[in-house]
Amino acid sequence: MKSYSLLKTLICITIIFISKSATAQATRTWVSGVGDDVNPASRTAPCKTFAGAISKTAAGGEINAIDPGGYGAVTITKSITIDGGGTFASILSAGTTGVIINAGPDGVVTLRRLNINGAGTGINGIKIVAAKKVVIEDCVLANFMLNGIEINTASACTVILNNVTIHNGVNAVNMTNAGGTVIIDGCKLQSFSNAGVNLVSGQATVSGSNISDCVLGVVAATGTASLSNNVISHNGTALKTTSTSTIASAGNNLMVGNGQLGAVPTVIQLK
Repeated sequence: MKSYSLLKTLICITIIFISKSATAQATRTWVSGVGDDVNPASRTAPCKTFAGAISKTAAGGEINAIDPGGYGAVTITKSITIDGGGTFASILSAGTTGVIINAGPDGVVTLRRLNINGAGTGINGIKIVAAKKVVIEDCVLANFMLNGIEINTASACTVILNNVTIHNGVNAVNMTNAGGTVIIDGCKLQSFSNAGVNLVSGQATVSGSNISDCVLGVVAATGTASLSNNVISHNGTALKTTSTSTIASAGNNLMVGNGQLGAVPTVIQLK
């Protein structure tokens, strides 16, 4: 009887171990255009979509694309990196938002080398609902009914854009949370029915970027937008402020071909 009881215990422990191993999340996972979401998202058995891989990726981990493919819209609920690698990793988000980031007030999310296309009916390219920091780099976002990037978090959030191209929609970057900061560096924001940067509230720093072919180049309704070394061209109005906002310039921005300058920026010293 003791031997039988011991055997039962060992079998139970083995089953629990196997079950836990099967559901364990990996730090690095993979997607492929020929993958399958029933797979464990390993390098040799990748998932087919970002949504399929994210549930198999540990918090703070990374999803990588192996080959060209359309990897689908995704909602991010934890700290994670999604990297399209050196291939054409795309999200076609017709009728929906390409990436929703709801990673909590301490979440840190990086999106790198992705192409997100709303096909004219997508809502937003990226919508940030909750995070501590979001880094978006080397990405292309296009053809949305509303905004390329919508930032509306309940708590303070820093959003960093490096080498991001956004075109066609209402606003390229739309920030509506008072505690937020958006840093835009080396980006192209082109062809919007409202603004390249629409700062409803919060703080914005824009440097080394091109903002063109918009009704309004940079709008600050409240807060401060600081500009340095940008080309702001061929917009209806280059700059717009209100009595509760400021646009500050380092004095080295090129304004050309705009219908009107609009607001006269405060000149600041580079530090």
